[in-house]
Amino acid sequence: MQSHAEVLNFLENNPPPPSCHHRLPVISIAPQSLASLAASLSSSSSQPVSLSQVLRRVSVFCRDVLGFAHVYDTTFARHISLLEHAKEFAERKSGNGKLPMLASACPGWVCYAEKTHGEMLPFISQTKSPQQVMGTLVKEWLGAKWGKTPDQIYHVTVMPCYDKKLEASRQDFYNEAYATRDVDCVITTGELQLLMQDKGWDLSIPVPDENVPRLPPLELAPAGDAADPDAFPELLMHPGTSSGSYLQSLISTIVSSAPDPGTLELTTKTVRSADYEEFTLTHRETGQVVFRGAKCYGFRNLQNVVRKVGRDAGVQVGRGAAGRLAGVRGKVVRKGAAQEDKGYDYVEVMACPSGCVNGGGQLRPVQAEKQLADAEGFSRDWQESGVSLGAEESLPAAPISAKWGDREWTKKVEAAYWRTLPTPPPTPPADGKPSGSVSPFEYADEYAGRVLREMTKAAPVEGKVEWTTKLDDAAESRRQRLFRTQYRAVESEVVGLAVKW
Repeated sequence: MQSHAEVLNFLENNPPPPSCHHRLPVISIAPQSLASLAASLSSSSSQPVSLSQVLRRVSVFCRDVLGFAHVYDTTFARHISLLEHAKEFAERKSGNGKLPMLASACPGWVCYAEKTHGEMLPFISQTKSPQQVMGTLVKEWLGAKWGKTPDQIYHVTVMPCYDKKLEASRQDFYNEAYATRDVDCVITTGELQLLMQDKGWDLSIPVPDENVPRLPPLELAPAGDAADPDAFPELLMHPGTSSGSYLQSLISTIVSSAPDPGTLELTTKTVRSADYEEFTLTHRETGQVVFRGAKCYGFRNLQNVVRKVGRDAGVQVGRGAAGRLAGVRGKVVRKGAAQEDKGYDYVEVMACPSGCVNGGGQLRPVQAEKQLADAEGFSRDWQESGVSLGAEESLPAAPISAKWGDREWTKKVEAAYWRTLPTPPPTPPADGKPSGSVSPFEYADEYAGRVLREMTKAAPVEGKVEWTTKLDDAAESRRQRLFRTQYRAVESEVVGLAVKW
């Protein structure tokens, strides 16, 4: 069973580096987990704490106390996932695959679709999630640089979601040649908090240089700057949503690649709540809908989207989509709707209400009451959900959360996620002369191109390799293996979203 106890057991029994049985411990932390920790600290302090500060403090704990050799956040892996995501959408748009494309980063949604709605699987994006891209980067790319084979690395991730444990356990992410997984163990934000409590680590205490930005990788650093050769571009906070910005990133790609981006207008429409919104790109002059997407969070909204996708695509929706009569009524209403009722091209799907910042593995609210309304407005018994309540109620941020938090707490975690962004483009100098600096996203694009070239062993091409560069056939085949996955319908009496850990 993947847990913080397993991590401690491994670290305590890992032979020292000279031993041939030593495995290099590496840990990767999701930004949503950092946001949950930051919200917890900010709730018990008058001074808000940024994600960068939390990452520095957690890094010191993981390296100096636990003994991890390397500590990363997962936002560069997400950057690569977003780039591959856009590439896959373009392929589907050109006829190589089905639309609408549905996001695949949420394992709760994927598990539900595989067990309940196999007819939806052709629509689900095959791009790996940021967690699994990170596993590929650590075990195959960084490992080669460290002179390590995949089985000589022990990779831990910290995630806001218990279902990420299921994702890491999928056979698709198991390396048969080296008998190891891309991610060896997944722990939740709450379990990381337990580790810190077990070791007596106070996350509220600042660490040296916690406000000093980490420099980009050596090959991309300006001349004369020192940099960590093992570093990735850090804390890339992609504009859009705190669940990965898949929809917004795709919209930005479509707009930037349009012949005349200024002719496109983006409008938004709230369907039920902030958890179900539609986004439409329209040509200003002709009124033609160029793209229509949706953000869909929470199980209730997810079921509605499944029914809509089934109707629009002419697919018979299986069990789990209640009420076939609703589909019949929908077809009647749709007559004559024409352009106004264009089906979705893309849906950002997340199983948790409010998305990943409200994942089941996040910290629960400070001084939470036993009965709270969940993010969909229903009363939730914390103790029934597996949360220990009692004398410790007066303590800030007990480590284990209920399945979903309350709205106000989720808003605080969301605010912490976006607070004091460490990655805006640099401020222009007062004299108006260019400073020679580039934005972190430009760094990330360049670094991603380098990763792609080296990992796929691509044949030389004219100019710089970018993520959209068409590589030779062998390299493209390796790209598919490295950055994409597949799904399969399974028969089960258990619905993934109902699994209790």
